[in-house]
Amino acid sequence: MTSDNDEPTAAASARPQSLMFSFLGIYVLDREVAVYSGSIIDVFARLGVSEEAVRSTLARMTKRGLLARHRRGRKAYFGLTPHAAEVLEDGRRRVRDTGAINRDWDGTWTLVGFTLPNDRGSARHDLRSRLTWAGFAPLQGGLWIAAGSRDVVAALAPLGLGDHITTLRARPTGLTDSADLVRRAFDVEAVAARYRAFLERWDTSTPPVADDDLACQILLHTDWLQLVRQDPHLPAEHLPEHWPAIRAEQVFRLLDQKVAPGARAAAELLDEIEL
Repeated sequence: MTSDNDEPTAAASARPQSLMFSFLGIYVLDREVAVYSGSIIDVFARLGVSEEAVRSTLARMTKRGLLARHRRGRKAYFGLTPHAAEVLEDGRRRVRDTGAINRDWDGTWTLVGFTLPNDRGSARHDLRSRLTWAGFAPLQGGLWIAAGSRDVVAALAPLGLGDHITTLRARPTGLTDSADLVRRAFDVEAVAARYRAFLERWDTSTPPVADDDLACQILLHTDWLQLVRQDPHLPAEHLPEHWPAIRAEQVFRLLDQKVAPGARAAAELLDEIEL
């Protein structure tokens, strides 16, 4: 482990729930198991997260329907609910399949237009949040865009706002080109800054919790997933030269491969039950 002064700050940029999602996505997803709360507490102690914070996170996620509690004698074990599995699968797709670089763009854009009454402020906030999560950005007024084909039905259907939303796929013509759309709608520099921050933290000979492969893996996946979930996945051809996401993805893949064997060995000690 790192020194006592370093341990509490190793996971400072990540909420315990984000770390929990990474842990569950790596070691519980696709397995019909539940993990003993004491084992989870031990794992998170490696990251400097207190037992109180872990128990609070487990209780909160159970209340939200993300975890299911299973009793075996005096022990409490936690497994995934179907909802949590969907969330984790989405994260895995973004990490394994989508990646950080959009080199396969087909030249189209997905457009979402909406108009909501003034008294639907909460619904408008939820809609914008889901659009941002799905890689959209506001172009003008109530018109949001994202590069390529996006599954807006899956993203927006739970809101029940179908009568107020119009979705289209289109190509720019005339006075507008795709480079202009990227410039007008997206804060490309903010995206680049997040990747540079990731590189400052991880592209080093002494990454966070470098002496503990399991803790390093969980924190690395948490940082990376938060990063790619904030990335609108814009076409590579319309991004600046020397785009930092290219190096950042290389660093993530290489470091993940390096720590995986040791992390798996440590995870073999988890107290689990089959469901």
